[in-house]
Amino acid sequence: MKMLSVVLIALVLLSGKAEAQFAATKEAQYLAVIKAVADYKIDDEEELKNVESLRENANFNRKLQKMLDKLSNSRSKNADNRRVLQILERAGKEIYDLLK
Repeated sequence: MKMLSVVLIALVLLSGKAEAQFAATKEAQYLAVIKAVADYKIDDEEELKNVESLRENANFNRKLQKMLDKLSNSRSKNADNRRVLQILERAGKEIYDLLK
């Protein structure tokens, strides 16, 4: 009976870990969808000229770099980092659901 209890506890703990891994995998999928769709749309002939113009715009590039400097990929993300990640994941999920 004691062995059964140990096995049941182990199964419960492992199932929680599997759910967390599945959620992390889904979040990674949504981020990958955002990247792939953004890359695809940047090459859209209607947007390509605008994107190239922005890439050459020094003022825009400075502002963009200042924005990116506020982000961090470290484990101890601040509130802004978490919020940005949540927005990207939510947008990725919407696009994923729309295109699947």
